[in-house]
Amino acid sequence: MSIDIKSYFHEDTSTFTHLLCDLATSQCAIIDPVLGYDHKAGRTDTAFIDNILDDIKARCSTLMYVLETHAHADHLSSAAYLRQHTGAKVVIGHGILGIQQCFAEIFNEQASFLRDGSQFDRLLNDGETLMLGETCIQALATPGHTPACMSYLVNDSDVFVGDTLFPPDIGSARCDFPGGDASVLYDSAKRLLALGDDVVMHMCHDYPKTDRAVRSSMTVAEQRRDNIHVGEQHHRENFIELRTSRDKTLAMPMLILPALQVNIRAGDFPEPESNGVAYLKVPVNLL
Repeated sequence: MSIDIKSYFHEDTSTFTHLLCDLATSQCAIIDPVLGYDHKAGRTDTAFIDNILDDIKARCSTLMYVLETHAHADHLSSAAYLRQHTGAKVVIGHGILGIQQCFAEIFNEQASFLRDGSQFDRLLNDGETLMLGETCIQALATPGHTPACMSYLVNDSDVFVGDTLFPPDIGSARCDFPGGDASVLYDSAKRLLALGDDVVMHMCHDYPKTDRAVRSSMTVAEQRRDNIHVGEQHHRENFIELRTSRDKTLAMPMLILPALQVNIRAGDFPEPESNGVAYLKVPVNLL
């Protein structure tokens, strides 16, 4: 069961979008696709994701799935754009229902927004599998950053971890969003670190503190040995104290308000108003 993985780095949001291809059938999936968004102008662009679509076309592959590891707070998803242009199915963890409920209340959309996950084509539970040609993709629930975070284990050789873990010198994701929990994140990280030494972890983000190149992947063995937050030298109490104190110093992500309104809709914008324009809300003095 041979696969090919190519990773693309969206510099504006420090996000990796991954292209996973099953070589036997030329079926492929995109994990965590980014939609370009100019926050100051309120304008989107698709240059980044169109480049990936061009690569898919060049290799005569068929896009079957768009996999979201969670409802991201730092970038807008281009899942809806991909579905519209390719017919690919958009997949996310079943925990998205709780995220939809939470943010429907924050944006006061309880009456107008369906909170049943119907915006997505498939909701996966922990342990469920998805076949991409001859490639087996297993859903691994890894909550903590958010309650709905899902990692994807591919053929027991590669795992896409979303925001659960960052490269070893960066550590782990924040846990102060609604429903986040440092203790739960620790358990999720340890679940991933219990995978085989040679399993390759694919990151969703990298924020290098030095002039090193960005890293899209590393082995479980390296993470277990070197991760500054959850490596083998760190215990639960130490992690919870470190993570909680650090989170108190962090500013809100710049795109959290537009991103969550779009990402709970599988990459769609709210319905256009009478003038044909879609609008995004900013709740004042709420968060």
